[in-house]
Amino acid sequence: MSEKSKIAYGPGNPHPLSQMRTELVWEGKYDEFGNRREVNVANVAMPLQRIETIDEPRSRSHAQGTLFDEKKAHHDDFRNRLIWGDNKVTLAALAAEFRNSIDLIYIDPPFDVGADFKLNVPLGEEDEQIHKDQSIMEMVAYRDIWGKGTGSYLHMLFERLTLMRDLLSETGCIYVHCDNTMGHSIKLLMDDVFGKDNFLNNVIWSYQTRHSSNRFWNRKHDDILLYKKGAKWTFNWNVEGVIQPLSDVTVKKYRLRDENGPYRLCGRFIKGSPIKGAKDVDPKWETTNPELVVRDYLRAGIPPNDSFFIPMENQSSNDRTDYATQKPTALLEKLIKASSNKGDLVADFFCGSGTTGAVAERLGRRWLMADLGRFAIHTTRKRMIGVQRELHDKSVPYRSFDVFNLGRYERQWWQQDALNGAEAEHRTVVLNFFRAEPLPNAPSPLIHARKAAAFVHVDGIDSIFSREEAKAVAAAVKAAGGKQVHCLAWDFEMDIRQAIAAIETELDVKIRLHRIPREIMEKNRTEVPPFFEVALLEAEPVIRKAAKDKAVDIKLKNFLPSLTEVPSKELEALQERAMTSGFDFIDFWAVDFDWVPGKPFNHHWQDYRTRKDRSLKTVSDAEFTYDAPGRYTACVKVVDVFGCDTSITVEIEI
Repeated sequence: MSEKSKIAYGPGNPHPLSQMRTELVWEGKYDEFGNRREVNVANVAMPLQRIETIDEPRSRSHAQGTLFDEKKAHHDDFRNRLIWGDNKVTLAALAAEFRNSIDLIYIDPPFDVGADFKLNVPLGEEDEQIHKDQSIMEMVAYRDIWGKGTGSYLHMLFERLTLMRDLLSETGCIYVHCDNTMGHSIKLLMDDVFGKDNFLNNVIWSYQTRHSSNRFWNRKHDDILLYKKGAKWTFNWNVEGVIQPLSDVTVKKYRLRDENGPYRLCGRFIKGSPIKGAKDVDPKWETTNPELVVRDYLRAGIPPNDSFFIPMENQSSNDRTDYATQKPTALLEKLIKASSNKGDLVADFFCGSGTTGAVAERLGRRWLMADLGRFAIHTTRKRMIGVQRELHDKSVPYRSFDVFNLGRYERQWWQQDALNGAEAEHRTVVLNFFRAEPLPNAPSPLIHARKAAAFVHVDGIDSIFSREEAKAVAAAVKAAGGKQVHCLAWDFEMDIRQAIAAIETELDVKIRLHRIPREIMEKNRTEVPPFFEVALLEAEPVIRKAAKDKAVDIKLKNFLPSLTEVPSKELEALQERAMTSGFDFIDFWAVDFDWVPGKPFNHHWQDYRTRKDRSLKTVSDAEFTYDAPGRYTACVKVVDVFGCDTSITVEIEI
């Protein structure tokens, strides 16, 4: 190239490299043409489906009492929300109602460390624990979002942070909990989403653990990034639990006292003053030179530092859930008190064991929580009922809450890599292990195979099988002249059993639900994994004479849990246990004595095991009475130790 043909760079034509800014780039941030990808939620926005309403605590022994004690309830129409589903889909669903409305967000997302979601869960009344494997949804979520490495993790978090930013109010803030593996990358990501100028603090939470090493510096802290959205934000530095108390040495210096409390004398900055700004001035100066001194009264404390020590949740704490990665309530108390006010809306979209909601409820805040894990939702539901009861007993106002279902998982890379984007290949693999015969010329796109006299339907790899899908499949089977269908799915919508019975009656088609085993997702799989049907539950009414009315309760007769989430090595032993002692696998059960098809399950009564009390009633003690004689339908819901729910209806004649 000749000298004349070279591009002349200078003040009027700066070189492109001189215009570049510092930026975190990952696979998926830009398209193949170099254009920034926008976060597109048009294809994931779905309506939330309310499946439970929980107005605890009612009368402990008589369910016919009011939903709330009016004197102890918050007097507004807001109901807190607990949402089961992928948080990207959840955030998209909340956008219309809550855009620019959330005052504080705290999230503790999984770190890019290869977590396997495994944990121990208690079994029965004794001090016995079994292993819970990751659900197939959690398993695929890991492969989907984090299995491709840091790039896929950052893309996952970028999309969700962008949606969270849109939900934050103009005075709202967000705390993002990080560890040493991803904190540096998340900081750059937050700068990108919220703007570098909106960074407020890197809060250092220090703690103590039993783990130590002599090979490197022992990690005993986490980073919590704090960003604001707009020009103004809430920071209550001077409230109890946030303000930094004065040291004992400092407090002792306030030796003098008047009607306003302890004080010390301080010298004013007056030109020529011999005492200048000195403190602990001799009291005689108030008499001899009062114009040179001022009384400095003892304060509660000083503005807090962004580094503090809070211990992990104590083993004996009532707030301890034994949930992996549970954060201490004292930590969330400090953050929520500092960055929100009573009545504000607080959200956590990786809620885990529900610590954010528990603290928010106790502090008089409203809350939204979501999680992909069914076990997390179950743990949080139990915990929030316990918080309601606790506040009720202290005569502190509390709110009811609803549980919502959002039945779809947003796949990204996993399907493309593992199955080359082919739904058909996924179905072929599943049907092969189910020992079903594919139908090349199926009578409906919803019918994929035949097993003996029954048809077979395989749900999509990014779906949670819903009641709407169940009805559509049953209708297709009926149109094809079938009487029975096996529905194979990763997971099922909460309370789907409530709808199945009605569909079977309406269409005269028997529907059998089977969870697809996780072993199907494994490479080099050879042995045929077991397909478990959803749990079997049997119950009956107990009717007694109570004063002038008949009192109704429900008795559990039989429960056979699904063992889908049990590791293979423990499966054989637990199968026998499940057949002989199925009640040991029940962690929670509840009754809606006046259930209406299509309406949310209303908790009239419930009983559940806790860490400190492993006992469980098998007959309710609600003594429920109806307003008039007639035929009623009760719905019984059981949640097992893995967080999986099943429900049946019981007919009651009064």
